[in-house]
Amino acid sequence: MLVNTNQILTVTEANQNFSKAARLAERNGSAIIFKNNHPKFMLVDISQNPPFELTDDEKIDVAAKRVLERYRSAFLELAK
Repeated sequence: MLVNTNQILTVTEANQNFSKAARLAERNGSAIIFKNNHPKFMLVDISQNPPFELTDDEKIDVAAKRVLERYRSAFLELAK
């Protein structure tokens, strides 16, 4: 992964001035945050880099997990 040096800031900078990090990500599409002189985090502008797409099977898995978690007690009662 190639990193533009204009996209780099430290964890301390990002912590003390998050708006600077956000502006950097907005301008360049992303900002790379370094910790101990190594790239550690990436702040991404999702309007420029849309989130990844899930397959239909993955969407079903996510929906099923939510339903099971939400109605767990009802399912346990029905299982008796």
